[in-house]
Amino acid sequence: MEKFLRSWRQDALNRGQNDSAVYIGDKVLALTNSDADAFWLAQVHFNNNNFTRALALLSRKDLISRSTSCKYLAAHCYIKQNKFEAALNVLGDQNPTHLINAAGHSRRKIQHLNGHSHVTLRNGKTAASRSDRADRNEEREREDANNLRFEAAMCYLRGLCYAKQNAFDRARDCYKDAVRIDIQCFEAFDQLMKNSLMSPAEELEFLESLDFDSVTIPSDPSKSQEAAHFVKMLYTTRLSKYTAPATLADATETLSTHYNLANNPDILLSRAEALYTQCRFAEALELSSSILTSPETGGALIESSVIPGQNLGHSPAVYPLHLACLYETGAVNALFLLSHTLADNAPEEPYTYLAIGVYYLSVAKIAEARRFFSKASLLDPHSAPAWIGFAHTFAAEGEHDQAIAAYSTAARLFQGSHLPQLFLGMQHLALNNMSLAHEYLCAAYAMSSGSPSGSLTTIPSVPSGGLPALGGDPLVLNELGVVLYHQANLEPAADLFRQALLLADSLQCDPGAWVATRANLGHALRRMGHLDEALAQFDECIRVGAGGGATGYSAAIGGVTATSAGVAGYEDRGLIGSLHTSRGLIYLQQGRTLEAVTVLHEAVRVLGVSGGDAAGGAGIAGTILSRALELWSIEGRTKVIGPGTGRQKRDTLPRSRDDPFGSSMTDPIVHGGNTIEDDVEMELDEHAKDLLGAALNKVRPRRTGKRPQRPAASIDLPPQDMEIEEPIGRSNRGESQLPSRRSPTRRVQSRRPDGA
Repeated sequence: MEKFLRSWRQDALNRGQNDSAVYIGDKVLALTNSDADAFWLAQVHFNNNNFTRALALLSRKDLISRSTSCKYLAAHCYIKQNKFEAALNVLGDQNPTHLINAAGHSRRKIQHLNGHSHVTLRNGKTAASRSDRADRNEEREREDANNLRFEAAMCYLRGLCYAKQNAFDRARDCYKDAVRIDIQCFEAFDQLMKNSLMSPAEELEFLESLDFDSVTIPSDPSKSQEAAHFVKMLYTTRLSKYTAPATLADATETLSTHYNLANNPDILLSRAEALYTQCRFAEALELSSSILTSPETGGALIESSVIPGQNLGHSPAVYPLHLACLYETGAVNALFLLSHTLADNAPEEPYTYLAIGVYYLSVAKIAEARRFFSKASLLDPHSAPAWIGFAHTFAAEGEHDQAIAAYSTAARLFQGSHLPQLFLGMQHLALNNMSLAHEYLCAAYAMSSGSPSGSLTTIPSVPSGGLPALGGDPLVLNELGVVLYHQANLEPAADLFRQALLLADSLQCDPGAWVATRANLGHALRRMGHLDEALAQFDECIRVGAGGGATGYSAAIGGVTATSAGVAGYEDRGLIGSLHTSRGLIYLQQGRTLEAVTVLHEAVRVLGVSGGDAAGGAGIAGTILSRALELWSIEGRTKVIGPGTGRQKRDTLPRSRDDPFGSSMTDPIVHGGNTIEDDVEMELDEHAKDLLGAALNKVRPRRTGKRPQRPAASIDLPPQDMEIEEPIGRSNRGESQLPSRRSPTRRVQSRRPDGA
């Protein structure tokens, strides 16, 4: 009868019929009065969210003190009830570290017993006594291995309790011990990775220290080595994407090809995260969108019949990355649609409010964005994107003190992530606190590059000896270079900008994302007097910013189109106009006045139509342009005095010894009713028209027998004989940046180091 009832109980439990399982399990326990049946009935209560009944059942027979599995279940019940002190009283404060080495030994012993369970004597007879003894030893070893698993699980629960109490150092140690005791305790490993409790270098070191050989397959010991290698590759894909890119790429490629996991959501998510760290936002968005629209779960995203409260068929981990990619590519309509879908179908999930906050941030409604980021952080206090987004809202409004406080909280919660340290350095840089900015940025570089933990002298104030081996986040090097630039350490700043560009290139980053870093290098070279090198850098920035090196993107997501707004974002910040202004300054320094006047005209045009804060730069460019025009007139441009006479006269302004730079050059010089400035501007307009016409001929499609079709959302080019003033497209994203990676008020250039 007991066997029949146990089978009935298990079938009901497998079908999710918890009430039937409780009813039958109670009858089994009444018949047998065994500890095993009591544990199973308590598990049924736990699965049915009846935590109080489960605790009462476990306490009734004093099972908590007599059974490791019952102790684990009781502590788990207390944690579900948010009674963390009670859970720690059950679990104890100390981790069983003496079991770390015993775990691998126990499993290898089981594997050895499985391979030698039968002993044959010389006369061909089987030693029954030895075989029975081996079976008993195997059973005992299996029981010990099962206890080891529960001990590891209890270490994981201790870590949860300490994390809820904000004792993150103790939580990290508990998680690490849990994985060391049981390599298959993935929950503990996942908590270490997703909460950034270790730096990227520490994560890699911890992974290499694990005993993956303890992974065994009892039914087929010969495949244990392959299983161990498989588990190690799975764990490798969960590491920080700033850690050993080659190792991560090899693990992902092997799992995708050899084990046919190319379309697995976790593998796709790992690849998307790697692309995101390379600033290849369009490609990362394509992968994250494929997860949300996959055949297995894609229908749940758009159908209205989804059960509310569910995860819409996807892992919650995909949403922060997907939202960040949508934000970076300027897909405001897709953000709006996704926010409404999540609000209708998952109103209690933290990522729903994260999505709404990102949408409001993308449309520059900062107060609303802050409110929803705060709600997301309340629902999940350990959500790094929610905390970073909350801090970004203060930075977007220029509230640097509040932003520093919020970033400091994020740095305390996520001790292994370099992003809060990076953003803190940016805020102090905006406040002109160079020493603090340098300190925070050095800490960020040490975390991201694998430098010794706690070392702030890896990159000295004047790094004459060079940088450590390339690694980490190129953005940190860019910000450090800006700090040194403002401290007048131009040579070290230029070295840092070069290192950032080299690192970005080695990581195969999108060139368009690092235009500002190259511009910073050009400014440093210009102030150092290396005019030709600086001009080459600015020319390369113009080429990449115009689309020569950037990768365009356009994809349909949920019926809307998301287009890359990276270059437009740079134009909104006045970077393109700044580049033209800088080129004009270099031309003036080189004595090439005509070229200077031409590019300064373009700078005024770009800055004037960009609007916002960037339009203020048009005044500076205009002032420099007027001076360039005066210099051109002083240099004595030739002018025809009368029609048909063929006589020419060179008009020059004398310079006195007291006025070597010609301060009287602003006085108009009249010839034939026109000022020299009027004639200069007329001649300049003709020259500029020729240059623009030549540039348009290069970018126009070559005309063949049939006119090419005009793409959607493009503007027909005017004929050659028409005056051209092309508008500069603006993104509707405002000044803000990625809510899980970059500061909203931080320009990628981070306070352009322009001496003009």
